[in-house]
Amino acid sequence: MKPQLNELGKLAKDKHNENKKYFDKLKKKTPKNLDYVMQDLHEAEFKKTDCLECANCCKTTGPLFTLADIERISKHFRQKPQQFIDQYLRIDEDNDYVLQSVPCTFLEADNKCFIYDVRPKACREFPHTDRKKFQQISNLTLKNIEICPAAFNIVEEMKLKMPL
Repeated sequence: MKPQLNELGKLAKDKHNENKKYFDKLKKKTPKNLDYVMQDLHEAEFKKTDCLECANCCKTTGPLFTLADIERISKHFRQKPQQFIDQYLRIDEDNDYVLQSVPCTFLEADNKCFIYDVRPKACREFPHTDRKKFQQISNLTLKNIEICPAAFNIVEEMKLKMPL
């Protein structure tokens, strides 16, 4: 099942309670092979998913920028880190650096990233479905399945492969 972007929010909401219960069980009784299964599911999904067709993550949310991200990207722009911060970022309620607005400033009309080679770590790792100790990021995953059709598919496949 490949959810259409316009249906994703509703599908994710419909499955939210089911997914939350699943993740709660996953935290209590984590399968030993979870990281390997998630890696396989992630790789299989991204063999058939073209992020450039969607870019919903870039259109609807902004990444956190670490100090290393700021250093790397500001160097790319030949700016001082503080200039980059002043021009593009703000500090959010969690005291993290985030974009001043969404959609992402660096998203081009063809859904490509203007700073792809130096993009933030959060962007490189999105939707985090291949992260080690996956069970520890269930709240993040619940948010990401509302944004990312690939994350939605991976979680649905995960529930089939690893029923709890």
